[in-house]
Amino acid sequence: MRILITGAAGMIGRKLAERLARDGHLGGKDITALTLTDIIAPAAPKGIPATIDNADIAVPGEAARMVAERPDVIFHTAGIVSGEAESDFDKGYRVNLDGSRLLLEAIRQVPDYRPRFVFTSSIAAFGAPYPDAIDDEFITAPLTSYGTQKAMVELLLADYTRRGFIDGVGIRLPTICIRPGKPNRAASGFFSNILREPLVGQEAVLPVDGSVRAWHASPRAAIGFLIQAATLDIVLLGTRRNLNMPGLSATVDEQIDALRQVAGEAAVRLIRREIDPAIARMVDGWPRNFDASRALGLGFRADASFGEIIRNHIVDELEGRPPSQ
Repeated sequence: MRILITGAAGMIGRKLAERLARDGHLGGKDITALTLTDIIAPAAPKGIPATIDNADIAVPGEAARMVAERPDVIFHTAGIVSGEAESDFDKGYRVNLDGSRLLLEAIRQVPDYRPRFVFTSSIAAFGAPYPDAIDDEFITAPLTSYGTQKAMVELLLADYTRRGFIDGVGIRLPTICIRPGKPNRAASGFFSNILREPLVGQEAVLPVDGSVRAWHASPRAAIGFLIQAATLDIVLLGTRRNLNMPGLSATVDEQIDALRQVAGEAAVRLIRREIDPAIARMVDGWPRNFDASRALGLGFRADASFGEIIRNHIVDELEGRPPSQ
């Protein structure tokens, strides 16, 4: 099996490559070729040979080169994050929309070729007002440029699948928490910051009220979603190829309570509350709760609690023990 990961230098792409390299197989088939591509050269995972490709998917001709060897599975995780897509309109559409369409078009031009195409969409594809829990019947009516770009690619994925060019699966990822590494320009980054930084003895700023509620999943769960999307029986999806992923609905205060239970009051005292009106306005339009029964019925699984998310972060990123302790 040949696998291509776009956006492989990003957090999701990197962790997915590490998981595939560790497993050595996908869906019962040995991985014989793994290609990692991003605008920044991705790191090669240990355990399996990988081709590293430093490329901009939005540059004409690059996508055609990426699919020339006809990968069996393409994980399309490349894109720019929500805050940057909102602040730089042109860049958001060039990368998130145009880059995706160029990739789909490159696949279409290869004769007798129909790969499994897994696209990381986002719950930002939805917009308020919301029901108590968003199900797969709720309309996609985003209120941000980032969400609009994701929704447009979802439509492309469905149409290219209908026409037989790809076997597409779009997974709408929850807010990923706790993201490892340094803060990025994602507007949702504070959800991770208020847990990640205190765990290593550093201060974090909370820019919204503690009552703000969001839909979360851990990086570990997100990689599980991608693997499940690549290996599930495609017949079960029918014509509706974009799915809401399971997760946890939690308020910021509930996150902080979980941090207190895992790491103690000293960690919680490192959170400084400082409202940022711009972020607060953006977050106010985000989804808060989902009914992901369709995805659950297809075998997708999320985290059981926020305490589990924090403990998994400690195991995966902090060698099992917070340095602050």
